[in-house]
Amino acid sequence: MKNLCVIIPCFNEENRIKKNLFLKFLNDYPNNRIVFVNDGSNDNTFTILSYFKVKKRDQVIILNNKKNLGKAESVRKGMLFAKENFKNTHIGYLDADLSSSFDEITRLAKHLSKKTLFVFGSRILKLDNKISRKKHRFVIGRFIATIISNMLKFSVYDTQCGCKVFDYKLVAVIFEKQFISKWLFDVEIFFRLRREYGKQKLKELVKEIPLKVWIDTPDSRVSFLYFFKIWSDLFKINQKYN
Repeated sequence: MKNLCVIIPCFNEENRIKKNLFLKFLNDYPNNRIVFVNDGSNDNTFTILSYFKVKKRDQVIILNNKKNLGKAESVRKGMLFAKENFKNTHIGYLDADLSSSFDEITRLAKHLSKKTLFVFGSRILKLDNKISRKKHRFVIGRFIATIISNMLKFSVYDTQCGCKVFDYKLVAVIFEKQFISKWLFDVEIFFRLRREYGKQKLKELVKEIPLKVWIDTPDSRVSFLYFFKIWSDLFKINQKYN
């Protein structure tokens, strides 16, 4: 497998970052890197990130946003930085709470190849996996996923799963321009790929793989009220790309 660089957007994460899991990943994969994007945090997040930098100087990069720009822009900045600085590398992103784990993104990265340039996790509940989600988020998520598939005109079970990994050559295509939505940028990824490659070619480049474990953390940053704003964002995205 090629080297892997994982982007971690961080906003006030001092109580959610599990130090032992981050250090284990860095110890187990000495050729892999983590790019933390500190998104204007006003707690002790930067202190924690600096601890990782001291421990693993060659594997840890910290980017600082002077003010809070949101998850979409933080991920975008991290992806572009990794693409410019780490050639011939797989680049992905995870949430700081590791709802999706390093084990999962490493497993997904192994599916990348000359033909498959983008692999993303899917929170499909099966007999042989452990997917723990709040009921209201699952119901709303499935409803939104159906609408998104209709907008895209092809079926995607889970656009919003925060476990995605790309061949570095694909990063500029997707992340060069800012996203419309701070939280639905995952949806825009698929629209941008469809616009670049067409629906049929896109199906050859992309794999959706069920996760083995995904745990919905109690203090998820997505407010219930945001689900009301989703419709406005979806409308804007649909207007731009369709």
